[in-house]
Amino acid sequence: MTRHGAWGARRPGSWRSRPRPPAHETAPAADGGPVVYGDPVVEGGPVVEGSPVADGRPAAPGPRISSRPSGWPVLRTPKWMLAGAAVLVAGLTLAAIPHHPSTAERATDLRGMVNDLNTDIESCAGGVNDSITALRAIQSGTSHDVKTAVQIADTAAANCSPANSMQMEDLVQYQTPGSLASFHVQSVVNDLVTWGFPLAQRVQTDVATIVSAKTPAAAQRASAQLRRDQQALDAERTLIDRLITSASTSLSAHVSPPNLPN
Repeated sequence: MTRHGAWGARRPGSWRSRPRPPAHETAPAADGGPVVYGDPVVEGGPVVEGSPVADGRPAAPGPRISSRPSGWPVLRTPKWMLAGAAVLVAGLTLAAIPHHPSTAERATDLRGMVNDLNTDIESCAGGVNDSITALRAIQSGTSHDVKTAVQIADTAAANCSPANSMQMEDLVQYQTPGSLASFHVQSVVNDLVTWGFPLAQRVQTDVATIVSAKTPAAAQRASAQLRRDQQALDAERTLIDRLITSASTSLSAHVSPPNLPN
């Protein structure tokens, strides 16, 4: 046995007996074609020593990329959904367009507003009439029922307080139609609230003080206060009448101001 043993001896024709060509040179492959040594790119990479290409074996084919479409179905939006979306967009567009009410519509809004105001102030305004009527009956001598006169005035005063009257509470929270904004009718609501509370309430309290006065001097002082409070009440009513009359004339609505006592 030689020094290298049975496996150490070089056999003729083995790959170890073949001299390696220099880089970038070619050597014959097993099938007679050239094999390039060095850094040529085969299927996207260099030829590595010991690889099938370097050993003269044919390179394994690379992965194939299918040009056919995927087998998954393509989802498509139903036509009815597209039609519904178009209708929705059209509706939103129309809703965004501002509506300009006609003169007739504004006149109708004014009538409805005054009707609401009359309903809300009715109890308070009626109490003012009842209190003044009871006072005149005592002063003229046609009635001597002071207790009843005081009760009428006290009840009427309570009916003018938003804390005691649901109608007055509704009046405080009342919102006027937007179509009448140019006529500043919200001021009418504010003035009407002021007319009832505290002005009308003060008048009714003055009536109760007069009819229950124990001396002529006390009755005289209460009567003077009543006149001042009645003047303030009348001035507030004048403001209300002016605004409603102006709006009614502009719209030809033929609406009378809220029904308030003189």
